[in-house]
Amino acid sequence: MSYLKRIIEDDLVEKMSASGALLIKGPKSCGKTQTAKQYANSILEIDRDPQVPTIMATNPRLLLVGATPRLIDEWQVQPEIWNYIRHEVDDRKLNGQFILTGSSNPTEEVILHSGAGRFIVVQMDTLSWQELGYSNGGVRLFDLLQGTENDFYFPGVSLDFIIDTLLIGGWPGLLNASSTNALKMNQGYIDLLCEADISRVGGVKRDPIKVQSLLRSIARNVATLVDNKTLERDVKISDKNDLSRNTISDYLDALSRLMILYEQPAFNPHIRSSASLRKSPKRHFCDASLAVAALGLNRDSLLKDLKFTGFLFESLATHELNVYAKANDAKVFHYSDSYGLEVDAIVQQRNGDYAAFEIKLGVGYIDEAAENLKKFASRIDTTKMDLPRSLNIITGTGMSYRRQDGINVISLGSLGR
Repeated sequence: MSYLKRIIEDDLVEKMSASGALLIKGPKSCGKTQTAKQYANSILEIDRDPQVPTIMATNPRLLLVGATPRLIDEWQVQPEIWNYIRHEVDDRKLNGQFILTGSSNPTEEVILHSGAGRFIVVQMDTLSWQELGYSNGGVRLFDLLQGTENDFYFPGVSLDFIIDTLLIGGWPGLLNASSTNALKMNQGYIDLLCEADISRVGGVKRDPIKVQSLLRSIARNVATLVDNKTLERDVKISDKNDLSRNTISDYLDALSRLMILYEQPAFNPHIRSSASLRKSPKRHFCDASLAVAALGLNRDSLLKDLKFTGFLFESLATHELNVYAKANDAKVFHYSDSYGLEVDAIVQQRNGDYAAFEIKLGVGYIDEAAENLKKFASRIDTTKMDLPRSLNIITGTGMSYRRQDGINVISLGSLGR
């Protein structure tokens, strides 16, 4: 299988040259190790080398000897190695010494107190449409954040193609898989997550059946504002299972550490309206295919329930925006206020420039989405902050074009970094 270049590689190279150690974090099977191998000159596979536990118990620094950058793969299997790397970076006083990859997050305490000044973090996602070649990248997020008015046209993609991508996901290991086989693999991913991975985080045994119920609830409510109380009620009604809010919080924390879940935070602009802003995040799976797998859905299920498929498409589009936003020093938020106005995604750069996005699977709601974006822009208090650089509607089956009112309609098959 040929290697697909990843968008984060430019960021990876820059950060590697600026720090002694680089941590690449992301969900299991998203391609961290293969990308790291493109830049490593020696490799230690902690989860595969049977000698590692013995060396860790006797002379751990031997594991760090090798041509640099040295890749320490699945470092979290021997978490004590973090401190040895930290000390080695201090002793060598050189940048680009180590690349660490792992499928669970170190605690914030470790990163902030033990890694400051030695480690820089790069977050990797599953493959985007541009990386997969499904998008031609003709409409650049960079331009949308600058407010650049470019002429563009793209005919869009079919509903069948979108459903296939929702079933398969952006997993490098499934590049040549059929949607049927990919769905089985993704269901296996969910099963292993419930039965083993989630209990490995923190060394706490967690009930696989209850974890599965929670994942189904999150999947049913994907890309919506839902609090833990609602999840608790949903699990009880839909799965006939009781989960306390404390247990839900613990499970959600473990899933976040495994990077299975992504929280899309609320955008807090200065607005003229007296509406209060809602601050709850939206929850997404790291890849929309896991929501499909958690619910045991298939192609026919998604075709029969296009409303739910629309929520999955919103989650997919948010994933794409996340990948492209990182390449533009930006983050992805959502907007919601007490008057009921919601905007699906706000992408904001570190300097404050931002663009607003509504996300619609088909073309039937484009006019409504355009009015929503105009309402949002009208509420911005321009004495305190600038208007969005662009207003945009991301579609699935629709074509890309610029409307007469200046709002961009963008097929996901033409969106890029």
